Amino acid sequence: MDNLLNKFETYVRTEQLFRHGHRLLVAVSGGVDSVVLARLCRSAGYDIEIAHCNFQLRGEESLRDEEYTSQFAEMINAPFHVRRFDTAAYAEANKLSIQEAARELRYTWFRELAAQRPIDRILTAHHADDNVETVLMNFFKGTGIAGIRGILPLTGNLARPLLCASRVEIERYATEHGIGFVEDSSNITDKYSRNYFRLNVIPMVEKIFPGAVDHMKDNLTRFREAEILYRQAVTEKINGLVVVKGEEKHIPVEKLRITVPLKTILFELFSPAGFSAAQLDDIVRLMDADTGKYISSSTHRLLKNRNWFILAAARDPELSSMYVVERDAEKVVTRHGIFSFSQIKKSPDFSPDPDPFVAQLDAGSITFPLTIRSWKEGDYFYPLGMRKKKKIARFLIDKKLNRGEKEKALVVLSGDKIIWLAGQRIDERVKIRPSTDMIFVMKFHF
Repeated sequence: MDNLLNKFETYVRTEQLFRHGHRLLVAVSGGVDSVVLARLCRSAGYDIEIAHCNFQLRGEESLRDEEYTSQFAEMINAPFHVRRFDTAAYAEANKLSIQEAARELRYTWFRELAAQRPIDRILTAHHADDNVETVLMNFFKGTGIAGIRGILPLTGNLARPLLCASRVEIERYATEHGIGFVEDSSNITDKYSRNYFRLNVIPMVEKIFPGAVDHMKDNLTRFREAEILYRQAVTEKINGLVVVKGEEKHIPVEKLRITVPLKTILFELFSPAGFSAAQLDDIVRLMDADTGKYISSSTHRLLKNRNWFILAAARDPELSSMYVVERDAEKVVTRHGIFSFSQIKKSPDFSPDPDPFVAQLDAGSITFPLTIRSWKEGDYFYPLGMRKKKKIARFLIDKKLNRGEKEKALVVLSGDKIIWLAGQRIDERVKIRPSTDMIFVMKFHF
């Protein structure tokens, strides 16, 4: 049996990528890697279909690749699918690089095809040299240990069965078996980052350390296994720190402060929320910041609230702002109105103000700091006069507010307890009672 075919079949079995009886969608560009992948699948007796992306970036050459791949699919008797993309327009519209745009378009279409047809796995022709290049680029980009483990053999239904083979082995197999393919002229230019590493960086490293690439390939399996152990340890640490409250994550600052190794845990804890490695020092400084200070990523906000960090999504900056009110605060300006605060002694002839934009509360029932924020799904309170809790969403529906009014609705919290739906109703639990001595007054106006 051919060495590469044997290696391919052994790798598929060892990594449990797919099995006979599965229907495979093979991504074929027309280049040597993907053409050899399709031929190996056929030689091993797998049931395959061919998918070709024409990104229309290289004029006649792109049409040539499409035509060749169509003929190749016909030659090996495999169903053929092709999609032409206006990649440049997509990249511009979505503010992406050409490479990022092509990747998004390619995998979105592959998933659509797999959903429409009886496809069990999508196969791409990433090989061992691609893996080395990816690890090096990730290392320099600072992606953490998950980046240096390299490309995984199987992610969901996406399999990469050529990770076991080098580029030299693939090209040798094509030569020995007379397998034709087309050359992509963009592979010889270093204007793309991957090509720059392939054509410039790696050859320079090899001059100083001969065999460096082969050594990297040998290490990739150990990197993957090390990453599994690392992930288990990190997950255990993070689970011991994070308290999930609805859509928010609350982290005790002092417990976080003594966590070892701190920077590693901070990176793993906050990078999924869009915070970069460059922001780790900012997060450390936030531990000693005053209540109400925060830092933001493109998707989240990390707020210091007394002895806690609160991590919350910021899907819409106009609606997701959070404001902290200290005991001595007199006024807070929000995006949707101004809150003013005062405290008065309850007089014998006291009578409640009927204005819904004035909240008069039992000061003894409130703990500081207070928090003002937009309401969110799952929020509830006990409306004045009711013994049962009611979701804010249902209360607003019952009040027949329009969508804009609902989106701008703000709640005031004492700890985790909503004490006022501003301009609507206070909470039963903080109402003024016969025993009330001091009254906390909040006013809200536009």
